Amino acid sequence: MIRIEYSPKEGSFHLSNGRVSYLLALAGGHPLHVYFGRVLRAVREDMLSRRAGLTEETFTLHESPLDRLPQECPVFGCGDMREGMLQVRHADGTEALDLKYLRHTVLDGKPALPGLPSARGEGGRTLCLTLRDDESGLEADLYYTLWEDTDVLARSVTLRNTGKTRVTVEKLLSFCLDLEGHDARLLTLQGAWAREREWTERPLVMGDQGTGTVRGASSQQTSPFMALLFPGCTEEMGECLGFALCWSGSFLANVHVDQFGAARVMMGLQPFDFSWLLEPGASFTAPEAYLTWSGEGLGGMSRAFHSLIHRHITRGAFASAPRPILINNWEATYFNFDQQKLLSIAECARDCGIDLFVLDDGWFGHRDSDNSSLGDWTDDLRKLPGGLGALSDSVHALGMKFGLWVEPEMVSPDSALYRAHPDWCIHAGDRIRIEGRHQLVLDMTRPDVREYVFTSIRDALERGKVDYVKWDMNRNINMIGSALLPPERMREFPVRYILGLYRVLEKITSAFPKVLFESCAGGGGRFDLGMMCYMPQAWTSDDTDAWMRCRIQYSTSLVFPPSCMGAHVSAVPNHQTGCVSPLLTRAAVAMGGTYGYEMDPRTWTEEEKETVRALNRQVRAWQEVLFYGDFRRLVSPYGGEACAWMSVSPDRKRAAVTHVFKDGHVNRIPSLLRLTGLRPDADYRVNGLETVCGGDELMARGIPLREPSGNFGAQQFFLEAVE
Repeated sequence: MIRIEYSPKEGSFHLSNGRVSYLLALAGGHPLHVYFGRVLRAVREDMLSRRAGLTEETFTLHESPLDRLPQECPVFGCGDMREGMLQVRHADGTEALDLKYLRHTVLDGKPALPGLPSARGEGGRTLCLTLRDDESGLEADLYYTLWEDTDVLARSVTLRNTGKTRVTVEKLLSFCLDLEGHDARLLTLQGAWAREREWTERPLVMGDQGTGTVRGASSQQTSPFMALLFPGCTEEMGECLGFALCWSGSFLANVHVDQFGAARVMMGLQPFDFSWLLEPGASFTAPEAYLTWSGEGLGGMSRAFHSLIHRHITRGAFASAPRPILINNWEATYFNFDQQKLLSIAECARDCGIDLFVLDDGWFGHRDSDNSSLGDWTDDLRKLPGGLGALSDSVHALGMKFGLWVEPEMVSPDSALYRAHPDWCIHAGDRIRIEGRHQLVLDMTRPDVREYVFTSIRDALERGKVDYVKWDMNRNINMIGSALLPPERMREFPVRYILGLYRVLEKITSAFPKVLFESCAGGGGRFDLGMMCYMPQAWTSDDTDAWMRCRIQYSTSLVFPPSCMGAHVSAVPNHQTGCVSPLLTRAAVAMGGTYGYEMDPRTWTEEEKETVRALNRQVRAWQEVLFYGDFRRLVSPYGGEACAWMSVSPDRKRAAVTHVFKDGHVNRIPSLLRLTGLRPDADYRVNGLETVCGGDELMARGIPLREPSGNFGAQQFFLEAVE
């Protein structure tokens, strides 16, 4: 049961769901952070000792006490010498802001954020703490939401200008968490195209550290996530804090360690090159952020995020349902295809038990390479004489579903759309228009552009009777400018672009509620909780090499469950790395995500086809456990020679385990893999083993592994409790 308790005597607030507690208190009207961690039965006076001497009567800014105190909404320029989460400029050019408690309300559920994706509020309760700066009339609503079914706290902020003059917002982050010390390691996810979200750890030191991007997207180079690992924290033991942002654009995630050794954690919109003009009567809301405390190591943190995603983020027909096994034609044909070739691939795939055929890039305009036709979402009748409709009818006649690739946010200079509307792309006046992958980015801040994108994509989906959409985005934003924004609002563009994208996504996904949407951004370049609110899965990386995917999927699982991770079996030698790995290994790794194939099935031998049929039957039989089970990392591929993970059903009666060796070895004692999350008092039947094993034995001693005879060998174990 969610408790939100207010003590007028102490000026304190205690939020709890029975497993975690969050405490804050007022001093001189300023909200101070007190505690976030394991549940507390009650708030006692000693918990508020950091406020000693700071009563309503004695609190004064003259001695700058805010510089030494942990705050919930710190602002630079009025006593606190550290960077705050909020910075504004008043009409007279000054920046001072003294936000003090005005009122609070407690809400059942959680209010939606205007124009922004956010978690659903069912089963939650929300504290709204309203602060006010009397001099300017600026008010800030601080929202705190806890749920009964997940140990995640949602934070967001809404600024409201109740004054008589314009205020320029120059920085607005989603939360601040001031901690008493900094004895922790900082974990972030860094990377690049084809090696997204690499696990990166470093100790906290005095000064600033963290991550962020200015690329206009959450990006391949980093991720809107970070965690603090306290001493003794491992995968399944110890304490840690996790932070994730529900936003798809440029962001900042930072930890500042001050001269007193305290750590200030903040996350939100990237303040670089940002401002927002807030007219009298107007408001502005920051994206939602999610904070979780775990006493069960990083695994506990991940399971809290996975629970949030499954229960409150993903939505629609496929949020918690089985997903089709798909085959994508891209690596089989690239741009070189016609209808006959596509249907031959689909027919062969159908015979091997595949559910969904996906037509990738090259079906529209006159697109024979990546240098033309983006924006012209009309069927290329040279390749598809009957258009999308005829191809879709033929695929459906095979008993398969039909999927389509689109890249709606882009335009090619060589396109009818660009020739008709050259001002519709992002451009900086008359300066050169810098292309990336021979394309420009459409200005999603414009209503006419958004309407064109929606209408043209809607028509294509209706024409093709589409069951699945892969929504791609292959370049980031620079040379920022919009023909419709006035100069004084041009620094609002990066935020307005993402808000415009969200409006289109809300409209298109609502228009096609039975279609499975998958997000893609040159691979995993926009793999974030904002996109997951519209599309329940995302393409994890363009790198489909089995070992590289072990690394990428392992670290991605820190926040995202397998049901969110697009993962396919691809051809060998791998098109990105050139490595050769066995079919069973590629399939085992792909079962760590939303399973599919990225290859030409016409090249399969009869033996391979039979293997694929067996694999597909296995995926269907175990998909509920693989996608929605309790996910646990077992062996890290970072710095090691193996990788392992497992998923356990909620009742702990079934479990699927995957182990991958990077290199083969000879003349070694067979190793044992310790499992977790099973029932210690249950016995399990394990495929490949002749005996029944106890859950306690499997977790304490482990399951025997077969030494691989070559590189990239994999083993999978499927466990079922014996009744």
